[in-house]
Amino acid sequence: MSDLVIDARKIGVTFKVLGGTIEAVKDVSFTLKKGQTIALVGESGSGKSVTARAIMRLLSKRAMVSPQTEILFNDKNLAQASPLEMRQMRGNRMSMIFQEPMSSLNPVYKIGTQIAEVLRIHQKISKDAAWKRAIELLREVQIPDPESRVNQYPHQLSGGQRQRVMIAMALANNPDVLIADEPTTALDVTVQAEILNLIKELKTRTGMAVILITHDLTVVRQFADHVYVMQHGLVREEGPTEAIFTNPQHPYTKRLLGSEPKGRANPLPEGQEVVLSGDKVRVTYTLRRGGAFRGSYHQLQAVDGLSLQLRRGETLGLVGESGSGKTTFGQALLRLNTLSGGTVTYRGQRIEAFGRKEMKPLRSRMQIVFQDPFASLNPRMSVRQIIEEGLIVNRIGTSADRADRVKAALRDAGLPDTILNRFPHEFSGGQRQRLAIARAIAMEPEFILLDEPTSALDLSVQAQIIELLRKLQAEKGLSYLFISHDLKVVRALCHRVIVMQNGKIVEEGTVDDVLERPSTDYTRRLVRAAFEIAT
Repeated sequence: MSDLVIDARKIGVTFKVLGGTIEAVKDVSFTLKKGQTIALVGESGSGKSVTARAIMRLLSKRAMVSPQTEILFNDKNLAQASPLEMRQMRGNRMSMIFQEPMSSLNPVYKIGTQIAEVLRIHQKISKDAAWKRAIELLREVQIPDPESRVNQYPHQLSGGQRQRVMIAMALANNPDVLIADEPTTALDVTVQAEILNLIKELKTRTGMAVILITHDLTVVRQFADHVYVMQHGLVREEGPTEAIFTNPQHPYTKRLLGSEPKGRANPLPEGQEVVLSGDKVRVTYTLRRGGAFRGSYHQLQAVDGLSLQLRRGETLGLVGESGSGKTTFGQALLRLNTLSGGTVTYRGQRIEAFGRKEMKPLRSRMQIVFQDPFASLNPRMSVRQIIEEGLIVNRIGTSADRADRVKAALRDAGLPDTILNRFPHEFSGGQRQRLAIARAIAMEPEFILLDEPTSALDLSVQAQIIELLRKLQAEKGLSYLFISHDLKVVRALCHRVIVMQNGKIVEEGTVDDVLERPSTDYTRRLVRAAFEIAT
């Protein structure tokens, strides 16, 4: 047992909530050996992330760890370690990649500064050496143009790029243990394979042990040695990866493995009117590179003359690698950022020049579900306030009517209607994403921009959300612009697909044409990475 790195026994975590307590984790035990990858899998809210945070001692003040809990790391019980000992260990011998990069990165510091800080705290190196190493780390995690990106702030990067920055910070000091909490959730499939292979290579080279928390079973099957299946804070089943996948024993494990996205979009009736169209839309950003006195500026063409048409009752998929301009294009169509050129038409009305005042009457009919639910939900507002806010602003219904619509939206999004007085931080990442979907559908819009709406959801909830979106579309004639890197979900939900790369459209057509008969090398690479196990 000399290669045993972590021996966790009887982890139990209880949270104080209004009106009582919630047992989030109950009697979870596992072992982790040098060079091994174990995976914690299960539905959103099953206790995976709470278990990981208990190991790192990063739980909130309202969390109570069971007195029986033992977390032996190289024979030292972390459950009883002092705050100083934990600070010396975190980011050095143990690192964690968090699920939500925007809430984990400091918005007021440059990317390079934040990576260099991790290096300088734990290593005796100069500022210049730390900065150079930060650029190398960004290059290792496939960030394009790292010399420029190192001077940028988190809000200037896409969701996937922010996640890669978090991965670079976690790997900076070659830790003994890496806890990866949904490390590839915000990444496109090709970069996902590259990042996981980078972790695999480091693991082989340094003997690093990995705890992988994910809902992507393809990733688990390829990269994990041992799997622990969790539900309601308990380990329902555990064993070697291949044994779990080929011969699952527990009914919950069987259901989890059978939850891949299925089916296709409802057929689109002929002659449907165009709801939203964009013609030669351009969005340009000015970026700065270099130091304070020798800096220079250059133009980044994020969206380069793109056009699309979206019909009533249609779902149009927008796919491509992280940083390809998908979200920027979608937000330009909703007038959430400034166009450099082109036109946008909503229901026959030109809106590209509309200001905030002119757009306000249209906002209730055009909704958006953002990629990062933690950043888009107000942490000071309760669930009821979050979902009801849009109804109040647009003067929809009486107080009783609004309360009914809030509860109905929660139920439609797969959440109980008894959570009205709880706050966003009390929910898991997947549950927060469902809150964001509930907020959008409560307005009963005509068009919804869905920006990676299922990226933070486990497979069984993904299937529920896909069915929900199909049902709402059939009942209300909703139109969706669906931005995603998950081509399995795109195949199940979309009628047509547009493939983007570097701000341009490289291919478009029906789902069957693009995903089964791709005509460009780029699309073929995306499809291969999504539907085959990447190596």
